Amino acid sequence: MTDAPIPPVLGVDDLGPDTQPVAYEVAGGTAYVTLNRPDFRNAQNSVMTYSLDNAFIKAVEDDSVKVIVLRANGKHFSAGHDIGTTERDHHVEYPNRASIWWDHTTRGGGDRRLARETEVYVQMCRRWREIPKPMIAQVHGACIAGGLMLAWVCDFIVASDDAFFSDPVVKMGIPGVEYFAHAFVLGPRRAKEILYTGRRFGAAEALDWGMLNHVVPRDELQAKVDEIAGEIATMPAFGLTLAKKVINSNEDQMGLQTSLDTAFGWHMFAHSANAEPDDTDSFSTSLGGMDARSMRDSANKGSTGKNEG
Repeated sequence: MTDAPIPPVLGVDDLGPDTQPVAYEVAGGTAYVTLNRPDFRNAQNSVMTYSLDNAFIKAVEDDSVKVIVLRANGKHFSAGHDIGTTERDHHVEYPNRASIWWDHTTRGGGDRRLARETEVYVQMCRRWREIPKPMIAQVHGACIAGGLMLAWVCDFIVASDDAFFSDPVVKMGIPGVEYFAHAFVLGPRRAKEILYTGRRFGAAEALDWGMLNHVVPRDELQAKVDEIAGEIATMPAFGLTLAKKVINSNEDQMGLQTSLDTAFGWHMFAHSANAEPDDTDSFSTSLGGMDARSMRDSANKGSTGKNEG
């Protein structure tokens, strides 16, 4: 926790071409949503997450917008979740939007973490994946851990040749980032390779593995994205919406949503395992103070409704 001032979440009407931590502008039927914390390598705090949500709402509700591009200012697309900047705001309350859950700041332990990570990571990503307009991720530089989540919810990923990717959180004893789509976007064996080793993989590899649509030189990245956005914009908007819905449904029928739930459960278990004392008393502690006698006595206080004689 830090005493540094936390900037406010940007509302729909606050967003502009130079706003931070998210910038927003529209040109030629394309909404450009830009991660704009370059001094922190676009690490995602909750202010950024909720500001992103408002930027996407703005784009969806603007009938002139045909395509949404998610891009970033600075050297890197995103270094992932904010786990250490002066504006880290995991302790701050924000109005829940993606899920109906209680305020995490009033809770403790696993309850607090589950409430927050359900809202700002898993459910936000699920919400954005279902945006009814085509989305293109424009990736350059680092796209690490939580950065992958932002790119993966988009329909296309176009990257510069200097882009690189990784999900190194297995080094923390955690199976992977919260929106666990690894096997779907990389295939099972490549997913295991990048998780088991924690290594970076470059744009050329990501293209070969099917994670990316196109790789171009850095100075041609914006032009390539604009070209694709222009092609998409000529198609009927509702037809694009339905096509996206059908393809997402196909992916869901292959098990994506169930896989996300399962992976997030193990993710939360890993956080709890990391917090559990590494000693012989940890087993007793993890049982909430109960032992065999207290469990027996507790059970005997109940009634089945039958005449016990």
